Amino acid sequence: MAGNLFARSVHDLSAAAWFGGSLMGAIGLNGAAAAAKDPAERTRLSSLGWAKWAPVQAGAFAAHALAGLAVIAGNKERMTGQDGVVRLTVLKTAVTVLGAAATLYAGILGKKVSELSDAGAEGATESRPGAPEELKTAQNQLRVLQWSIPAFAAAVIVLGAQHGEMQRPGNVFQGLFKKRT
Repeated sequence: MAGNLFARSVHDLSAAAWFGGSLMGAIGLNGAAAAAKDPAERTRLSSLGWAKWAPVQAGAFAAHALAGLAVIAGNKERMTGQDGVVRLTVLKTAVTVLGAAATLYAGILGKKVSELSDAGAEGATESRPGAPEELKTAQNQLRVLQWSIPAFAAAVIVLGAQHGEMQRPGNVFQGLFKKRT
């Protein structure tokens, strides 16, 4: 098991970066940008902050995927032998992929908001009266995504904890017995 310590740590830390970064962005960055005096600065500042975070987030996703593959490879016997492990792995992978897609889409929307920042806004995800429809639509979608993304990341972390619980000796024994009967 010690051979998987590095991969497990990278896997968990990269999910934590996704969760913490997205939550801090929604609360801290977007909240602070909304306090800018100039309405055009509100979306511009938020967009600049998210653009600074994007490479870190992309690196965290890449590290998470590679570490996940290493964890799976290190647990191949348990995956094939213990009831429920493959099912949980598939679920966790699906949640991760959906969350990554939502994160990517938020980046695309954020770029659109950045391009339209001269129109001004109440906040990073709140449009002003008279704002272009394209900006309103992007901000409305971002308002939902800014809370959905940390929820996806939290679900990945919880499912990872469930994987850990499945490795307790009693659970492994029960899962191996159940698989064979």
